Amino acid sequence: MEGTIGEIRAFAGTFAPVNWQFCQGQPMSLQQYQALFAIIGTIYGGDGVNTFNLPNIASRVVVGAGQGTGLSAYPLGLVRGEENHTLTYSELPMHTHVPAPVYSTTAASAKISLNAINADGSEFNPVGHYFAKDGQGQDSLYAITTGSPNLVSLNSNAATITNLSPPIPAVAISVSGSSLPHSNIQPVLALNYIICVEGIFPSRN
Repeated sequence: MEGTIGEIRAFAGTFAPVNWQFCQGQPMSLQQYQALFAIIGTIYGGDGVNTFNLPNIASRVVVGAGQGTGLSAYPLGLVRGEENHTLTYSELPMHTHVPAPVYSTTAASAKISLNAINADGSEFNPVGHYFAKDGQGQDSLYAITTGSPNLVSLNSNAATITNLSPPIPAVAISVSGSSLPHSNIQPVLALNYIICVEGIFPSRN
């Protein structure tokens, strides 16, 4: 298939025709393909002494070199873009996370029972004992707590609770997301790109 050296075509076949090579970035012998090297040089890689590379259009989209009005500059041989991308913090839109606490409609409450033994006391030491009746007139107001004592409730005013400060529940915003990259590829149709390595040498104007 005749072509101009350095010419690139989209080819629907599964093989590269005679005098053409796939554009897959492979190294070429400078001595064997001097005419092609004179046209593309080491723009696409190679040491320029023994080898030079063909353009690599495998899994890539071709864009015209140069700079359009108001557009970015694309010098010949520039490789840009990525197939997958993970968003960074600076790329996220500015936003806030507002916690939404849920309040219970049930008022907090505490139940305290103060009990005493409905019997004569026999102890002077309060440790480990209940209040009891002073049946002996000697301030023995405590009774031993063995067996099954007959307990009675004291008046509710017998105890006063002050400075009741229940802990305030903390509201935490949990982390979500997995920091996985997302596909950055537009809809594409895969074709082979071939470059003419032997053919008509293009003359300059």
